Amino acid sequence: MGSLYKDEQDNWITVCLKYLLFVFNFLFWMGGGVVMGVGIWTLVDKGEYLSLLASSTFAVSAYILILAGGLVMVTGFLGCCAVIREQRSCLSTYFSCLLLIFLIELVAGVLAYVYYQSLSEELKQHLSKTMTENYAKPGKESITHSVDRLQQDFKCCGSNNSFDWTHSVYIMSLEAEKRLVPDSCCKTITHQCGKRDHPSNIYKVEGGCITKLEQFLADHLLIIGAVGIGVACLQLVGAVLTACFIYLLYKEEEEDFSDV
Repeated sequence: MGSLYKDEQDNWITVCLKYLLFVFNFLFWMGGGVVMGVGIWTLVDKGEYLSLLASSTFAVSAYILILAGGLVMVTGFLGCCAVIREQRSCLSTYFSCLLLIFLIELVAGVLAYVYYQSLSEELKQHLSKTMTENYAKPGKESITHSVDRLQQDFKCCGSNNSFDWTHSVYIMSLEAEKRLVPDSCCKTITHQCGKRDHPSNIYKVEGGCITKLEQFLADHLLIIGAVGIGVACLQLVGAVLTACFIYLLYKEEEEDFSDV
């Protein structure tokens, strides 16, 4: 009688765990879409600014998230199939995939956090040099476009302030046509509007574009890190549930074999 009760209890636990895993995998699949969406949004939203950064860590973190998101969606679907069929081999493969994706997303989260710590120093050292030495130079069209977009989007002028442009290669060249700042510094862009650097005409923002871009990238990095580490922790829960489910199935198979 006690043995029968124990068998019924084990079966009840197995059924509950099966449905819990199925629900988890469905949420896991949706989470994969969110992870991929965050990665794509990070690159598409302000992807043009990547050419202004000295390292590729920011872009790499976003690409890792997109890869992990795609793997999560595929793995979530396979996990649902494995749970329904109750095949230990499929569940073991699913368990291994969970651990692999966990490591990938953890790497993305850690990269984002590490880069967040060095972001301010990198921008201070690199952005000013990029703007003053590479703006409007032949072959640097992507940087020129990125700087113009940066100044217009964030309503700023120069890396620290508008006076940074005084020492730029572009402003000192004949091509500038006696402009004091690029036209993209103007509140309302017109041809050669950069010849007048009065606050009523151009953006005079305290901290310049460095402060604005740093805040923007920091916000994105925090989102990347939070999503990566958050979903990674969720996968650990899924891995534990899967391991328990595999153990119960193995136990049931052993009991069925012993009964024979």
